[in-house]
Order: sequence, then structure tokens, then C-alpha cells
Amino acid sequence: MTALTLIRHGETDWNHARRIQGATDIPLNDTGREQARAAAALLRERRDREHLVVVSSDLSRAQETAEIIARELGLPAPRTYPGLRERSYGEAEGVTDEEFKERWGASNTAEVPGAESRDALRNRGIAALGEAVRDLRRETAPSHASLIVVTHGALIRELLNHASAGQHPPIGVRLTNGSAHELLYERERLSMLTEIAASV
Repeated sequence: MTALTLIRHGETDWNHARRIQGATDIPLNDTGREQARAAAALLRERRDREHLVVVSSDLSRAQETAEIIARELGLPAPRTYPGLRERSYGEAEGVTDEEFKERWGASNTAEVPGAESRDALRNRGIAALGEAVRDLRRETAPSHASLIVVTHGALIRELLNHASAGQHPPIGVRLTNGSAHELLYERERLSMLTEIAASV
């Protein structure tokens, strides 16, 4: 059994402007860096496991968040896994949430040209978590293994939805930048524990 703490990356200027980022590589802003430090402080308080490793998406906003967390906790530099990237939103990348509604409607199931499907996103995310867990287990006793996984809102939402059989997160609830959520990875399956914190 491996404990996973999923952290949504800190804020970017596009987050602040309510623009859809997807696979577009937008860096953290200063608020995002503060959110990363706040997430690290929370994790420091909960550091009750013997072995922690930080991993992240390879997009810079997640990488920098992970680097800040690792540095604050005195952990090795994070590893990156491209499979932990945000959902690709195709033609919607760069548009605001209001522009999205005007072009494709309010539903999160809207068909956007070039966007990655939720099924593909979920499968990719689960495979990437499995790869990260296997890498961790090769290096330490599985009973002591714990991963901090810095990734993205849509991917975290899909993983939580999968692990909770559709119960979490509730429809309409936004996963804030810097928020943390706990899952267990056991026998190649995910199960949900709880949300442990929101961002500053």
C-alpha cells in the first residue's frame, strides 16, 4: 500500500485571469509560490511517514511547485512524469471560462475540438501514478512509502472521481491552487481518503 498526497500546483497568471491552460506551459506567479510554501508547511505538520518522495508533472507550474515543496521539506529534487500533465484542452486553451461558455456551453462534458477525453486523461493519470509508485517501491520498503504528487486540477478531479466511484469532488466544487488530497494505491487500485487542506 502506498499513500499518495495529490497537490494542485500553485497559481499562475492564467489561473488568476480564469484562462484555461491545459497543456500550455504557464509558469507560477508569486501567489503560486506562496501557495506552494503553504502546502509544504501543511505537509511538514503531517510528516508521519518514514519515506517521502516528491514527483510532478513536467509542466513548469507543477515542477516549480514541487521543487518548492521538496526544498521546504528537505527532500531530494522532484522527479517528473509527463503522464501527470494537465488535460489537453485543444482549441479551448487560452480562452477564459466566460469565453468557453459562449463557444461550447457551460457543461464540463462539452466537445471541444482537439481536447483530450476524460477517459484518456484518467487512464493516463492512473498509468503515471503506477509508474511513480513502482519507481518508489524499487527503492524502499513498500510499507514505508509515501508520494507527494504535484499535478493539475482536471487530472486530480478525474483521479478523485475514479477513486471515489463518482462521489468526489462534488459537481461545481473547484479544486483550489495548492489544495491537497489523499489517496491510497494498493494492488494497482486507487481509493480515496480525504481532502486535507485548501490553499492560502
